[in-house]
Amino acid sequence: MNINLTWEDPATGQIEDRTVALPITLGRTSDNAISLISSEVSRQHARLEETGEGQVRVTDLNSTNGILVNQEETQSAVLRSGDLLTVGPFNITVIIDPVFEQEAIPPGAVVVRWEHTPDGRTEDVILRPPFTIGRATEVDLRLVSDEVSRLHARVLREDDTLVIVDEGSSNGTFVNGVQVPRAAVGPDDEIQLGQFRLTITPYEAGFDFSAPVSVRTTSTVHIDIAELRELLAEEDEDEITAPVPVSGFPPPAFEQEVVDPAALAGYPSDETVFLTIGGGLGSFVFVDYLTIYGARTEDIVSIGFDELPYGRYRRLCLNSQIPLHERLRSDSGSTPDNIWGFPSYAVREMWGDVTSGRFGHALGLVWNMFGEPTLVATYTPISGKVFDSLDREANRIGWSDMHRMGKVRAIRRTTDGRYVVAYSTTDPANREKRVIFAQYVHVAVGYPALRFLPDLQAYREETGDFERVVNAYEEHDHIYEDLAKNGGTVLIRGRGIVASRILQRIYETRARNPNINVLHLMRSRNTQGQRYGLSHRPVEHHWEFQPFNWPKAAWGGDLRVRLERAGDEQRAELLNDWGGTTTADRPDWRRIVDGGVKEGWYLIHFGTVERVEPGANGRLNTVVRGRSAIGEVLTLTADYIIDSTGLVSAIDESPLLRDLVEHHRLDRNALGRLKVSNDFELTGMRSGSGRMYASGVATLGGPYAAVDSFLGLQYAAYRIVDDLARAKAPNVRRLAGLRSLGQWFKWVRGVKP
Repeated sequence: MNINLTWEDPATGQIEDRTVALPITLGRTSDNAISLISSEVSRQHARLEETGEGQVRVTDLNSTNGILVNQEETQSAVLRSGDLLTVGPFNITVIIDPVFEQEAIPPGAVVVRWEHTPDGRTEDVILRPPFTIGRATEVDLRLVSDEVSRLHARVLREDDTLVIVDEGSSNGTFVNGVQVPRAAVGPDDEIQLGQFRLTITPYEAGFDFSAPVSVRTTSTVHIDIAELRELLAEEDEDEITAPVPVSGFPPPAFEQEVVDPAALAGYPSDETVFLTIGGGLGSFVFVDYLTIYGARTEDIVSIGFDELPYGRYRRLCLNSQIPLHERLRSDSGSTPDNIWGFPSYAVREMWGDVTSGRFGHALGLVWNMFGEPTLVATYTPISGKVFDSLDREANRIGWSDMHRMGKVRAIRRTTDGRYVVAYSTTDPANREKRVIFAQYVHVAVGYPALRFLPDLQAYREETGDFERVVNAYEEHDHIYEDLAKNGGTVLIRGRGIVASRILQRIYETRARNPNINVLHLMRSRNTQGQRYGLSHRPVEHHWEFQPFNWPKAAWGGDLRVRLERAGDEQRAELLNDWGGTTTADRPDWRRIVDGGVKEGWYLIHFGTVERVEPGANGRLNTVVRGRSAIGEVLTLTADYIIDSTGLVSAIDESPLLRDLVEHHRLDRNALGRLKVSNDFELTGMRSGSGRMYASGVATLGGPYAAVDSFLGLQYAAYRIVDDLARAKAPNVRRLAGLRSLGQWFKWVRGVKP
């Protein structure tokens, strides 16, 4: 029997989705079919197996912390489809109903089973034709091998027949040993693409999966089709057919393990000492440290999409309902415009109040600073003030002189001990394909994409409705304008800081029109918060509260030291123990939720979504399998659905990072992210005296927990630039004592470093 298990990883927030054949074990070690890395999970924690009556039973294997089924502790229990199995900090939804399984995988799907013949690796991938196969990151089924072309073949359906079409690949497409330009294929036909052997079988309920399964019938991330069309040529407006990028870029020399600079002589090129890739806050903080430590601005280049270093971050804030007058979820001393952290945001705001005569508010800030978090809610800075301070520092260090707008395609080591980067300029008036050489490279590309729940993405693809089903990080002010005018019901998916902001905006809109209701659909109940040692996070109405996304001691206290000293596997355990979806512990938010529940306009439901479909009068129906003992099916009807599940952090969703890891065969950490040293160096990318570093969410699972926070970006930049000083990088000198004080006075006066 096959069952489906889904859960949210506490450390990364990533949704894991596995289809497995019973029996299996779940536990902390890698020899379990489902490995759950946490100190709260025993080595072999539980067993799932099929009973003689065709049921699924879970049994505790004498674990230390036991198991829960639907929030009730048990030693052994028969599971129903939709039940919630809790193992340590992991809440796992179990799907075993074949009817539900058929609905989750749309009609016409096929199972592509591939085998890598040299090492015997296999995988079952569920896809819906038409789909593309090749080596490029942009195709639907990626097979990484030099013998597979970037776009090798595509599979389409003609009437009731599956057809594979070769797309001008270098090494050809073979069916049953015969090279073909196109051919009809069935379950018994063997397809050969380079070193990969494939079979394609129509999917049916109860399919016997004998290999790891990946379902790719709908995307969980936004695909930038314009970018895809730029990378790969197309036969017509909708169908990709060319085997190589139209532009021939990155250059063919980038296929080599190490690039000879002479092979790039025909391309427009530049040279620099320090190069940072991303151009966002991570790059900005790194450049800020570099210039203050002594690096010359003419030796620094930044490449990224936005003109402003906080451009994307500000858009995400505004779209997720954090306007410029609202406060961010950040600490007072986390100041990306000021490497010293003094004066902090709270001190600056207090001084502004004093000089403006607002003495009462200034005294309140003093109480806030000395009483947080025990006696009063934690101070957080005002969004607009943060952006203003970043503008000031950008002007001080000459950011615009160092930054170029462009998209980085690939990074390679060179034979002369440097790095070369292929990038495309994004200036509409002057689009160019260029390469740039650098001695030291820093990568901080941020989150690769917005996350979209598969059922919502499928609904949008099938209906083209991008107005009523939105992601919280998309621009969606039209929803609140319509609610204020006409009233209605909003269904929120996901919980955490973004859902809190959406709920607050709806609450404020209800002041203009009280005929607004909220349905909040959560995957599972949360009646007791995460525990670690003697610490216990509070929970109200299934919301879990914590001032920041990680415990404060993980930012600069004993937990930070413990994580830095830990090994790779232990780091994953600690991050899963400390992590989880939380929202800021703000009294006003707690009052909104509590009042909404008592007044009846805010209703919480639990369950697994079977499908989303159009309803009567232009509304939306979400069909949900509930969490009760009988597993009832209910329909939630709303005018709008807002996906608040967040952003995608997996590096495989970034074409640049995925290419970097696979081309250079870099190690990953236990959470699947970039493996960096305690100084945030990608040691596997050493190139002579050249060094490469990374910061931000791509390093989650490394020496620091809050890597995507203001303070996390500052801490990484500090460790990196300190390491560059030890390596005697040009003009970079340690910052201490009187030299540091002198630089601080320059910051106070707004003088260039």
